[in-house]
Amino acid sequence: MADAQNSTSRTAPADLRRDLERRIRGTVAFDPGTLALYTSDASNYRRVPLGVVIPETVDDCAAAVRTCAEHGVPVVPRGGGTSIAGNAIGTGVVIDTSRHLRAIEHIDPVARTATVQPGVILDDLREAASAHGLTFAPDPSTHSRCTVGGMVGNNACGSHSVAWGTTADNIVALDVLLADAPA
Repeated sequence: MADAQNSTSRTAPADLRRDLERRIRGTVAFDPGTLALYTSDASNYRRVPLGVVIPETVDDCAAAVRTCAEHGVPVVPRGGGTSIAGNAIGTGVVIDTSRHLRAIEHIDPVARTATVQPGVILDDLREAASAHGLTFAPDPSTHSRCTVGGMVGNNACGSHSVAWGTTADNIVALDVLLADAPA
């Protein structure tokens, strides 16, 4: 286990934890119980993360990505953990957006677009859009618990993707956090 963690990080986990706790208002967890909760998703794969961050704000996300980059630690974005391909697990720091980053910021019925945070559950977006006679087309079987951010990461589709397209086919623009972005 130590070898796997050393190959993930250039610095000690204690230093990383200290820096994350200093910069983030949300939850920073390195305890065995939390790590166990994030070791799997809906796939058969298992990967123990180095740590878990549950950001309260987008600024928390940016601080977590920047801090992990400074420490040479990869990040694993996570939504609802419904991936059957292991996309929501990894040996870096898992950043779980499903708890706090769930705002549907704006729906524009004229442009037929929505601006949402990554932790928005698909069914919640569909319900809000339905008030305008709209929907978000991809229809994965996990619609009641998958998040839009996870759908973007997986390019989720569902049984009607031939007619309605995949998630990528239904995105106009993304704001993406990059490790080398200015503070």
